[in-house]
Amino acid sequence: MRSSSRTTQSDSPVRRRVAGGAATAVLGLTMALGGSGVAPAAAADSPGVSGVILGVGADETQRIVTWYSTADTPQQLQVAPTATLNNGQFPADAATFAATGGANIASSGGYNRHATITGLKENVAYSYRVGGEGDWSPTYTFKTRDFEGDYDFLFLGDPQIGSSGDAQKDGAGWADTLKVATEANPDAELLVSGGDHVESANDEKQWQSFLAPDQLRQVPLAATIGNHDVGGKSYEQHHFTPNTDKSEAYYDKDAATRSGGDYWFIHKDVLFIDINSNAQSDTKDAQHVGYITDVIKKHGSEAKWKVLVYHHSIYSPASHSYDQGNKDRRKDFTTAFSDLGIDMVLQGHDHSYSRSYAIKNGQKANPEEKPGQAEVYPGPGGVIYVTANSASGSKYYDLKKPDDSGTGVQGNGPDPLNPDNFWFNSVENQEHVRSYVRVKVRSDKLVLENLRSGTCATPNPSVDNGNVPCATPGQPVGSVVDKVTVHPYNGDGQSLQVDVPDAAPGEFGWTIDGYNGLVDLGTAKETDGNHFEAAGKINPLRVTDSRRSLAPWSISADVSEFKDAGKKFSGSYLGWKPYVLNGGAGATAASAVVSGYDDQGAGLSVSRGLASAGQGHPRGDARLGADLDLKIPDSVAKGSYRATLTITALSS
Repeated sequence: MRSSSRTTQSDSPVRRRVAGGAATAVLGLTMALGGSGVAPAAAADSPGVSGVILGVGADETQRIVTWYSTADTPQQLQVAPTATLNNGQFPADAATFAATGGANIASSGGYNRHATITGLKENVAYSYRVGGEGDWSPTYTFKTRDFEGDYDFLFLGDPQIGSSGDAQKDGAGWADTLKVATEANPDAELLVSGGDHVESANDEKQWQSFLAPDQLRQVPLAATIGNHDVGGKSYEQHHFTPNTDKSEAYYDKDAATRSGGDYWFIHKDVLFIDINSNAQSDTKDAQHVGYITDVIKKHGSEAKWKVLVYHHSIYSPASHSYDQGNKDRRKDFTTAFSDLGIDMVLQGHDHSYSRSYAIKNGQKANPEEKPGQAEVYPGPGGVIYVTANSASGSKYYDLKKPDDSGTGVQGNGPDPLNPDNFWFNSVENQEHVRSYVRVKVRSDKLVLENLRSGTCATPNPSVDNGNVPCATPGQPVGSVVDKVTVHPYNGDGQSLQVDVPDAAPGEFGWTIDGYNGLVDLGTAKETDGNHFEAAGKINPLRVTDSRRSLAPWSISADVSEFKDAGKKFSGSYLGWKPYVLNGGAGATAASAVVSGYDDQGAGLSVSRGLASAGQGHPRGDARLGADLDLKIPDSVAKGSYRATLTITALSS
């Protein structure tokens, strides 16, 4: 299944082209009736360039690269499709992007630089380097994927290089997790950090160990700031992030020596919002909520899923479970997150793994949800909170026991269904083994898996150093600790999806115009004491035809039965009135089709025209729409019904 393209400033809708054939799209319709080892050697940097890291940009067409330089000289980033390099040499027309930055703090030395790559194309392998003539870095590569549809990303908790007491061992564990995770998931499109990259914020030797793995130059990292990162400027010197709010509140009015800020970006069907949870008080939490609210208001409709990332786990299962700051964040955040439609919150800080129940307004959304339940339907306002275990093995925190403080917003009482766990957590786990989280983003679900990236064997620095014993010697690398499928809440709306083949060469094209999201028929209303009625509009279709042949084209559709479990009623009760929103390409709207309730006819249960153009029509673009009219007998049982509307485009 491929969802329709999202239109942003940096990309345009993908066209569905038909050359002498047909293409179909499937739209979901819903109607409610009466209810609802050892670190691998990294490529050596040039004498003047170090610390190169590939970060996320504002969307799929961008990447931000950050690095250090020894001299305060003009720097740039050069990028070209890998296929155009000749014996490793960049072509003369390689794109270049000027770098900006400034002097590092004294303990770091040198200068920080960053540049944003723009205009990337989908499914292309790119090579890039940074620096300048006579002092280029080695060449690194990354690959873009399809800019729409399904994808996976990897969430990595607290490397905290140096926290075991041996930064080299910690770096080896971190490097091994990245190697294991990316080899097991070669098509993963993002790395997402849970924060605490290093133990000491301004220790550049720890940062060098964190940055050593080449995966950080190949797969874009969405960095998150942790409490061990915030105490200096090295975090910001190494990570430049898009759409960042650097208000003074996030820096405790000390922007000169502390890192901070909230930021957001969109990757395909996910709006990611990353906040600096180190800035914490009732006032600062309100500022975070205001930022998140504003981003969702402006950009929430551009994505199907909303994922929030920050460091401090408010539903900690281990050492930080009783922190007052986390209890206060629960009070300040949870209702707002439910109201804003956040789907998942990814957190670090507690060096253990947990997955919450669906939480709504600070309470368990569904009292019947079972511990470890593999399929979860959060419902409106339900949010899943995830805490990641250590990705490096530098430090593990053991699980804590609940107390008698109850199940209120700030309570840490036991789960009535599993008294060994806190009331808010469906799963809690600590084995003193490295792990990472894989999130599969699909059009109709999120699949979350916590996977072991190590065993009791080296590199497992906290165990190697004798800090903790290993608890699960028999579990292999890649084995599953926890897995859950999170299903979206559709309510009374309609999900809209498109099922089409890859576009074939041709000059006649069509696409759903705009965001392929929910289309609301609402709740049917009883009319005249004998039937129900509901109405709505399809999302407009855009047709483009620039063929010299000026051949005919047509768009038609038919609808399946409406079903709710074992209940159903005929699609013949759905009618429509097509119209042309913007003329062009010779588009002429088809005749209206009345609901079969009115004339005992077939309605849209058989193929009906939406619009067409005859031979010799002018070239151009058209936008097509239709009003939907549903009338059903009052004998239809109460329920939430769904049907499939199949749209077919024909062209000679």
